[in-house]
Amino acid sequence: MSAPALPAPASWLPLVERALAEDIGSGDVTANAVLPPELRCEGVIEARSPLVVCGLEVALSVFAAVDAGLDAETLSAEGDGVAAGSPLLRIEGGAHSLLAAERTALNFLGRLCGVASHTRRYVEAVAGTGVEIVDTRKTLPGWRVLDKYAVAVGGGRNHRFGLYDALLIKDNHIAAAGGVSAAVAAARAAAPPHLMLQVEVESEAQAAEAIAAGARFLLLDNQSPAQLRCLAARFREQAVLEASGGVTLANVREIAETGVQRISIGALTHSAPNADVALELRPGGGV
Repeated sequence: MSAPALPAPASWLPLVERALAEDIGSGDVTANAVLPPELRCEGVIEARSPLVVCGLEVALSVFAAVDAGLDAETLSAEGDGVAAGSPLLRIEGGAHSLLAAERTALNFLGRLCGVASHTRRYVEAVAGTGVEIVDTRKTLPGWRVLDKYAVAVGGGRNHRFGLYDALLIKDNHIAAAGGVSAAVAAARAAAPPHLMLQVEVESEAQAAEAIAAGARFLLLDNQSPAQLRCLAARFREQAVLEASGGVTLANVREIAETGVQRISIGALTHSAPNADVALELRPGGGV
């Protein structure tokens, strides 16, 4: 399966620029003091633990932003699962430039490979069930486009990107609107018809009310596997059912086998551990 397309650079390059500005500041005082300006090196970024590769082009953009004269190439493919010790990128050029870009490039790679790897674990845990693993809006502020890209690279599916591209009627909407039926009716009357309409429900009664009001996509929040099985047995043929809340790698398979079609997991992005990646330099890069 090919990796999804990287989002347009305009959506994430400002992150690169801000990250470099906060890290380099007025200059790398260590490299300036220790290394001659003419020193050239070759560097290889490698995986220090098994991971799903994600963010290669973002890392390359960091090096290019520091020094457009650096020579760089990818040594693995986006979306690949690789073993510890696998090379990901090779960069050659001035040692000062490589070291100035190092931490920022590794920060982006570590985050993106981490999210992709964490997502892949969930996807593999439900393999064969037909259930989709879906992300949420619980992303690192400012990083949503990259966090969701990493989820897709890991094999997950993106839910809505924000409040603007889909309707999700949640418990607070229902309380403020005066009930499930009233909230669904108002949404169907006022929202553009092309937008997805999903309703969060907390009981079988709410699910029945939402479907009677015209909803065909339900978010089943914080339901036990037994409750999910009952809801799926009754409503699966009438609506897409998405389980959410309390999902872990230990219980995701059990949830997937209840009959729901999707499982949304905030932990894909808010709790993904950074992948361990490192840059190894050696002097003597070509001229």
